[in-house]
Amino acid sequence: MPSDFTSRIRRALAGLALGLLAACTLPEPGQVTRDGIFDPYEARNRQIHERSKAFDRQVTRPVAIAYARNVPEPAQDMVTNFANNLAVPGAVVNQVLQFDLGGALHNSVRFGLNTTLGFGGVFDVAADFGLQEDEADFGQTLAVWGVPEGAFLELPILGPATERDAVGQVVDLALDPLNVIPWPEKLYLRLPAAVAEVGQRGRYAASVDSIFYESADSYAQSRLIYLQNRRFEVGTGQGSGLDAASGEIDPYAELSDQIVDPYEELYGEQ
Repeated sequence: MPSDFTSRIRRALAGLALGLLAACTLPEPGQVTRDGIFDPYEARNRQIHERSKAFDRQVTRPVAIAYARNVPEPAQDMVTNFANNLAVPGAVVNQVLQFDLGGALHNSVRFGLNTTLGFGGVFDVAADFGLQEDEADFGQTLAVWGVPEGAFLELPILGPATERDAVGQVVDLALDPLNVIPWPEKLYLRLPAAVAEVGQRGRYAASVDSIFYESADSYAQSRLIYLQNRRFEVGTGQGSGLDAASGEIDPYAELSDQIVDPYEELYGEQ
């Protein structure tokens, strides 16, 4: 156990170091588009995007549609609830790192209710008490700490990200409280999250397909939706890493009046 703990700490510190490196990836004047996008790796990102689309077309989409059609919706909701509940301890860790003690307490109470009264989180009873999940991750933590979002990235299979959020995903995985659970039990607890993601892909297949396969430029559209979503979650203008006093462009400024809840645009009303 001590060696495993030390290994996780090392991975976390490595991720934090990469996050600090991401702070150095700032756009030169003129590199940020009118939409507030900094994408110096666009050519490579587009190649990855096309490969990810091919994987989606051949693997993810067929499996997701089959899952959505054959698994009753209440059962899908139970899987999603269970997966979301397992993610709450990680959110609490990040809220503590962000000095958001109120949010950490809120999520801790929510986790306790769902784990006990909700049979391990299968039922979201906390929502009945008005305790909705307050999501938090290490990408947001880095933003609170002042690390800029860096350049836009397209990750294989995983999709859109920024340099800051890519680092955050690595650190979140390293600091996940589920890491203390041995194999194969840990695998059993991680599978619901993957199944829930597949379920979301199937449930909103029409809307996602319209972006991936019907839009004139699926890469540009998914990039814009992701950045709007992420900046909405982090907070408008937060973490851009561009100081107004320096004379550089704040990429969030032109989006401040048009950022919307991206789920309305991506998924539509349920």
